[in-house]
Amino acid sequence: MTTTITVEGMSCGHCEQTVKEALQGVSDVTDVTVNRESEQASVDGKADVTALVEAVEDAGYTAHA
Repeated sequence: MTTTITVEGMSCGHCEQTVKEALQGVSDVTDVTVNRESEQASVDGKADVTALVEAVEDAGYTAHA
């Protein structure tokens, strides 16, 4: 299953990497793609969307499903 969330506040490649690493740390995530231009993160796996949003927000960005 792929879940797409909106991530606001990314301005560079480092931001993308930080968000990607935060999402990869969530249980049941198998793959993550982050695009700062579209402000989207696509997450493969069975992770709960609330856990994904919380991980991004804990990393310092605004996120919503």
